[in-house]
Amino acid sequence: MSQSAPQSSPVTPASAAAGGGAPSPGTPGRRVRLGEALVLEGVLTQEQLARALAQQKNSGRLLGEMLVEQNVISGAHLVQVLARTLGVKGVQLRHGLIDPTLFKLFGAEEAERLLAIPMFKVHGTLTVAMTDPQNLPKIDRIRQLTNCRVRTVLAIEANIKEFIKKYAAGETSIDAFLTSLSEQDVEVVDRESVDEGPTTDLDKMVAGSPIINLVNVALLTAIRDKASDIHIEPDKKGSRIRYRIDGVLRDLMKPPAGMHAAIVSRIKVIGKMDVAEKRLPQEGRVHIVAEGREIDLRVSSMPTLLGEKLVLRILDKANLKVRLDELGFRPEALASFRRMLEKPHGLVLVTGPTGSGKTTTLYSALDLVRSPELNIVTIEDPVEYQLDLVNQTHVHDQIGLSFAKALRSILRQDPDVIMVGEIRDQETAHVAVQAALTGHLVLATLHTNDAVGAVARLLDMGIEPYLLSSALNGVVAQRLARSICPSCATKYYPSEKELADAGLADKVGRAFRKGGGCQSCHDSGFQSRFGVYEVMEVTPELRRMVHKACPSHELRAEFRKWGGRTLREEGVAAALDGQSSLEEVLRVTTNEDADAHEEGAAKDKIAKDAATAAAAVLKEAA
Repeated sequence: MSQSAPQSSPVTPASAAAGGGAPSPGTPGRRVRLGEALVLEGVLTQEQLARALAQQKNSGRLLGEMLVEQNVISGAHLVQVLARTLGVKGVQLRHGLIDPTLFKLFGAEEAERLLAIPMFKVHGTLTVAMTDPQNLPKIDRIRQLTNCRVRTVLAIEANIKEFIKKYAAGETSIDAFLTSLSEQDVEVVDRESVDEGPTTDLDKMVAGSPIINLVNVALLTAIRDKASDIHIEPDKKGSRIRYRIDGVLRDLMKPPAGMHAAIVSRIKVIGKMDVAEKRLPQEGRVHIVAEGREIDLRVSSMPTLLGEKLVLRILDKANLKVRLDELGFRPEALASFRRMLEKPHGLVLVTGPTGSGKTTTLYSALDLVRSPELNIVTIEDPVEYQLDLVNQTHVHDQIGLSFAKALRSILRQDPDVIMVGEIRDQETAHVAVQAALTGHLVLATLHTNDAVGAVARLLDMGIEPYLLSSALNGVVAQRLARSICPSCATKYYPSEKELADAGLADKVGRAFRKGGGCQSCHDSGFQSRFGVYEVMEVTPELRRMVHKACPSHELRAEFRKWGGRTLREEGVAAALDGQSSLEEVLRVTTNEDADAHEEGAAKDKIAKDAATAAAAVLKEAA
């Protein structure tokens, strides 16, 4: 591409991405040189710009490339300036953002001609990085080549050519990943000296830097993208590495089949697991330092038909929210939850399915009550995050240290506050209730669908109603819903069925918000998650009803009578506020009122049938 004299000639968006100029954001149609934009951004002074233009004139090189090489501006910053100036989305290409398997959609020659490279494809929409993201003929050509909907973002020419060169040279997705990091980018911290046993051929393969770098890239990419889990799975064609972001799994890369065993072995070694044992599930833990942060990984292995599958849970304290007011409680629900925690004794339950954020809520509750004046003890399986001023222990079933046994031991440790990671069985439930009745504040989790269901669950476990009614302070049921991505939020109009399911039949024609999908959110339309909470504080009337072992539908009616809001209603309120989409709320919550109505109707029918049968028996006897 030829470079015109920067002092006089306007330049195109393509040359802007190469380091030329761009349309002014404030004056439609006017072309602004890159130097002017950099001065407006405060990156350069007029004197520095004059010197840079003089150097450019003598060298004949592109201004942007020259400034990046001189470390005046980073490539990422240059993209930001150009993107703002053009009014488009910009990206600094790196491994982890690009799915190399999509390169075959273009081929090297077409990619060079278009100065474009495919990044990733989600739900039939292909995101493409281009030097000229507003060039309609090029975009039409990409649509013809790929048969996909196309979303374009801006990248500088040097960045695009770098990746075209790598993939055109025959680099596979694994080759690209392996060259992107050094072994030092992730440091495995050995907290204890352990003899790893004799070295096998597989161990030698694992000890090579390519496998180490591959694992490092998978870890770093997941950490940078704030993933909660990494899945390493065998399949018929090789191996697949996926990571979970905001509750949804996404593909990261697909190593060839020959690498799967080595990847598994590398992770088993650093997780202090038995490399030779492939028939039984195992668990391990890894402590790493990545990008200056200390991060724990919880490793779980499972034998499958095609080989071992690993799941790594990422425990990054940087992503842990410990303040209750940051979790998503509405003010009234938060005040109610605080009242439960401020009582000197009693049982506070947090319920919900696996992965709904119960542990984070409990940690936040501990953060509220912890004090040097209190002895706080937790029993967890396992300990996920280390908390100051809290004595934490984890269960160890292999040696007989169960929740119930640990809880009995803790009661002899003069505790003020006890956190039980999960009430799994009758014994643990009995000890937890007794602890709450003997002057301790007990926080625990339980697997139920809603707050009212926790009462029925404990009664089913054999807890006497009079004991539960005296011990229970309240219950919090929760789910995690995805927040709308702020970069691509747009209006939409839900269908009549969606509105009816949400109890909003009178809102037909009302605009709601949802994410359209962009590079920032991996084209999902969502970014991060927030809690949806149903808070049931035990009132005197509810306590009386629990003592009488009233059925769940009656407890729920009483809960609603005093202003209690169900999970569905809390989620719908978030959708009305624009925090999430209605579709997402309906996905993560159920209609408890309808369920309660069905439950009550079923119980009424059973009672009516029993009365009819009794009357028939009496009549026959007479």
